[in-house]
Amino acid sequence: MNIIEVNGLVKNYGDLKAVDNVSFGVAKGEIFGILGPNGAGKTTTLEMIEGLRQPDAGEVSLKGIPVWPNPGPTKELIGVQLQTTALFDYLTVREMLALFGSFYRRRLTRDKIDGLLGAVSLTDKEKSRVNELSGGQQQRLSIALALVNEPEVVFLDEPTTGLDPQARRRLWDVVREISAVGKTIVLTTHYMEEAEVLCGRVAIMDAGRIIEIDTPKELIEGLGAEVKITFRADRDLELAGLKSATGASDISKPDADYVLYTADVQASIVGLFELAQKSAATIENLSVSGADLEDVFLHHTGKGLRD
Repeated sequence: MNIIEVNGLVKNYGDLKAVDNVSFGVAKGEIFGILGPNGAGKTTTLEMIEGLRQPDAGEVSLKGIPVWPNPGPTKELIGVQLQTTALFDYLTVREMLALFGSFYRRRLTRDKIDGLLGAVSLTDKEKSRVNELSGGQQQRLSIALALVNEPEVVFLDEPTTGLDPQARRRLWDVVREISAVGKTIVLTTHYMEEAEVLCGRVAIMDAGRIIEIDTPKELIEGLGAEVKITFRADRDLELAGLKSATGASDISKPDADYVLYTADVQASIVGLFELAQKSAATIENLSVSGADLEDVFLHHTGKGLRD
């Protein structure tokens, strides 16, 4: 039985369908990711599951307990790291943890605070005030705050947005360590690498709808292509003719670059240059790489994750 069940969730804001008939389940102990651009409906979906925003339609349950219309009983089961967390600048890290711990019936002992500090690598910052922490340290503190009630399910809403690459990878280690002790994690992100590295399964979301759900590996293999070829041309090339000449499984031109997916890179490149010669076109900036989740998103929506 899934620890989270989401069926037919809908949320409208006037004429805008922010979440449009979203359904999925999350297994106990899973790291489940919702991947999509800003405005896709990821945060609204999370807030309805967390009991922070009531859906217009649909059902959500945690451990078989309905979240709506009374979200109170499920609050003890979850920990939430919001996209933006308001912290008290002049409290120390240890004081912040003690304060948040006081909001729950379960007593947060000094030893438990020590354990949380260690889990997010902030032991050496326990006496530092919040406003003295770097962005990455504040994000790690916000995750520790989400764990003070020993939740079974942890929600992380774009936990690494705005962090530099080093801080982002350090936070990935924290997420893995939380998962290793058996907690279920649901996270949203618009970083495809983050979803590939952390998540056992990923839901690709756009315009309020879930487009695909599977493991990152299966989603990428579903493209039916081993490699991606990107290039530019100094004149327009007709897509249907380009697909025929290169034997591509899929081809598009989302911006200035042509993007071509193929299982036979050598034959596709030969076909591309033969077509370019016939069309008196010059090929520029050609690159070959493996397909990734960004390509899955582009394939299903015709646009990039950050469009």
